[in-house]
Amino acid sequence: MLARHHDPIVAIATAPGRGAVGIVRVSGKNIAAVIEAVCGRPLAPRHATYLPFIDAQGMAIDEGLALHFPAPHSYTGEDVLELQAHGGPVVLQLLLARCLEAGAALEPVTGQAALAGLRVAQPGEFTERAFLNNKIDLAQAEAIADLIDASTEIAARSAARSMSGEFSDAVNTLLERLVHLRMLVEATLDFPEEDIDFLQKADAEGQLVRLRTTLADVMRRATQGAILREGIKVVIAGQPNAGKSSLLNALAGAELAIVTPIAGTTRDKVSQLIQIEGVPLHVVDTAGLRDALDEVEKIGIERAWAEIESADAVLFLHDLARQAPGGDSQDAINYIAADARLAKVLSQKLPKNVTVIDVWNKSDAVTAAAIETLPAGVTISAKTGAGLHDLRQKLLEVVGWQAAPEGVFMARERHVRALENVNAQLQKAAKQLHAAHPALDLLAEDLRQAQRHLGEITGQFTADDLLGEIFSRFCIGK
Repeated sequence: MLARHHDPIVAIATAPGRGAVGIVRVSGKNIAAVIEAVCGRPLAPRHATYLPFIDAQGMAIDEGLALHFPAPHSYTGEDVLELQAHGGPVVLQLLLARCLEAGAALEPVTGQAALAGLRVAQPGEFTERAFLNNKIDLAQAEAIADLIDASTEIAARSAARSMSGEFSDAVNTLLERLVHLRMLVEATLDFPEEDIDFLQKADAEGQLVRLRTTLADVMRRATQGAILREGIKVVIAGQPNAGKSSLLNALAGAELAIVTPIAGTTRDKVSQLIQIEGVPLHVVDTAGLRDALDEVEKIGIERAWAEIESADAVLFLHDLARQAPGGDSQDAINYIAADARLAKVLSQKLPKNVTVIDVWNKSDAVTAAAIETLPAGVTISAKTGAGLHDLRQKLLEVVGWQAAPEGVFMARERHVRALENVNAQLQKAAKQLHAAHPALDLLAEDLRQAQRHLGEITGQFTADDLLGEIFSRFCIGK
């Protein structure tokens, strides 16, 4: 676990910097002493009270709204105090220090635990407590962080659906059906005289088929949600002066990269986050790939290869103006040969799951007849914008984006892996059930393992080190 989850905790819950309003949040058992010390009096539950926040000498630090949420009806499931003050960093630090002082110095209230343990919260600890106190499950907790980090409107809406429990409900429905099927199989093991006839009469095979059908739908929606969360890393690669920087600028709709006719202008990667139909796209422009003599350009090319090897998709840009389709100049022949060598290196270096899309750039510089002779790929003009819509659709296609936005809930890579493990166990179970003489003990174990993998998603079966990894990525105060 992240920390001692029985200690009362306090943190600034709003983002660093200046703002109209800033929030200091306290959570723990029996925080009445802190409330009285900072607010000067008890607070009516769940009512906003305008009052001065006072220091140890009774002087006002600031004036604002104080809210008290008694357990268990709070975000964390514990007693929670929220102080809404002016959003200056100094004011909030003073309030934070005052809460710590009050929690450490005051005598404990009769019959209640002392507040000497009040400490600053670690990242994600408020949400961790909400999970530990069964206010939310693990998938909902992760969706809270995903909502904060959402980079597109569709991602935010999908995260909100997961936060409200839509993803968890789908997983729990699978769990209920799986537990029922396990019950039938294990009942057969307990009463072997019933043998396989009992499972046939209970339509165990039909239940498993329906379970796998529902699982397939959940997997599809989770996979789409993972794409929304993680985004797509697209690297633009090719020889110098193929128009890579121009393509980045065209996709981003802004002059992000320097464009000149001088080969080797781009020495280092240039990245930009854009979106296609709400899907985040991390586009990386890289140095032109060639045998460079300049030491700085060599470093840029090495970094380009590192980016290419970690991409989800690579746009291999070809310069139609220099290739001169149908031409027989030596420059064109050399350019085509260099492209062929580069294509071979790409095929050797890239993992098999990385898609390479041939992009034929500068279509505005050649004839329509020449374009018709081109191999498969997408023909564009980064200068005029021709073909960019087709390129965007191709990118969505190669990464598997296909679901309607309203059918997607936010999911993470670990959720997808867990669902894939469930699917593998159910496939084993189906083979056992279809066998002439099923091994019911193995069938029961397959179903048990499938249930365990499903439980990992919502936190029913989750190791403490995984919880620590998940919540440590949250911001402090959340």
